[in-house]
Amino acid sequence: MKAVLEVLKEQIVNFNLIYRLASYNTISKYQSHYLGAAWQFISPLLQISIYWFVFGLGIRGGHPVGDVPFFIWLLVGLIPWFFISSTVIQGSNSIYTKVSLVSKMKFPVSVLPSITIVGNSFNFIFMLLFLGIILVLYGVNPGIYILQLPYYLFCLYVLIFSVTLLFSTISTIIRDFQMVLQSLMRMMLYFLPILWDTSKLPKFAQDLLSLNPFYYIIVGFRSIFFTQTWFFEDWVYMSYFWVTTLLVLFIGALIHIKFRKQFVDYI
Repeated sequence: MKAVLEVLKEQIVNFNLIYRLASYNTISKYQSHYLGAAWQFISPLLQISIYWFVFGLGIRGGHPVGDVPFFIWLLVGLIPWFFISSTVIQGSNSIYTKVSLVSKMKFPVSVLPSITIVGNSFNFIFMLLFLGIILVLYGVNPGIYILQLPYYLFCLYVLIFSVTLLFSTISTIIRDFQMVLQSLMRMMLYFLPILWDTSKLPKFAQDLLSLNPFYYIIVGFRSIFFTQTWFFEDWVYMSYFWVTTLLVLFIGALIHIKFRKQFVDYI
């Protein structure tokens, strides 16, 4: 527990540093491109178009998911996934790529994954605004259930921070893990209800897939707009998500504190 508190304290104390470095990284990343930071938004929009064309028009033949048009059903699952996928992969590599630069100064290494999270949040916020416009155009009104959006965003950020803290430490110690992780994230796109509806699978298969805590996030976002159920109605699954997430956070903080003085030796 002491390790968790120490890591969380470093995030709070250095929040201004995290924000400034995330902003700088975002600007510098696209400064050599003619369209600049606009590529943050152009790239996901192109990917959405491809997935909609292949899975919506091609495989599903334009049929809705229940009463929901496939396009907005896809958007509500795909936009959080873009943020999750890119942040987990980049965040898990953040310590390895930067620790040699900051090892010669007093720098809280645990904020490196957070810089990636905040940097990718700029694009995520824009995509959420884009999603809001599309939902309004389609006449989707979640009503009072929209109050759950801050809850699921909180779940998303706690899980993302826990996972990137753990994975960034493992990736620095064992470099093969980064390659395995990239493959797993590509596979996970198809093992989560992002591109296809898993409700027609047998019950045991749905239960198996729902063990992935990211499943809880994707289903939760859709429950706000489409099924309109409260997050506390399934308190068993909610409890499973938080126990799993806090366990990942505990393990991540523990091994990060244990190994961070030796990170340079692994590079």
